[in-house]
Amino acid sequence: MSVIRIAAAVIVAADGRMLLVRKRGTAAFMLAGGKIDAGESALEALRREIAEELGCGIGAQVTPLGRFSAPAAFEAGHIVEADLFAVALDGEIRLAAEIEEVAWHDPHDLDSRPLAQLARTHALPLARRLGQ
Repeated sequence: MSVIRIAAAVIVAADGRMLLVRKRGTAAFMLAGGKIDAGESALEALRREIAEELGCGIGAQVTPLGRFSAPAAFEAGHIVEADLFAVALDGEIRLAAEIEEVAWHDPHDLDSRPLAQLARTHALPLARRLGQ
């Protein structure tokens, strides 16, 4: 299986809900973030992707949460290997690039919307801990 290296954000609001995004033309909600370009660090990629997708930045406090793998949501036969970071957004969300929808999602809710495997298996449990 091919590996896709990404950086993604676990963004938890004060009320404990986690930010998820849905790309245009897809059904599953996933973490904000994206592929790491050649020569970029995971954090550099995350800053670029948040700016491109959500039209805002990330705050100064960034907590690395680890590297996690899961089947890719939209690329059959691929695995995503994701560096996850706990961050807060800096600025207002302005949907951009391929993002069609954002949702503040209860991390205990596994059924109300389709979830990408990385979000379901790894990010929601992390968000539950961060939101305590």
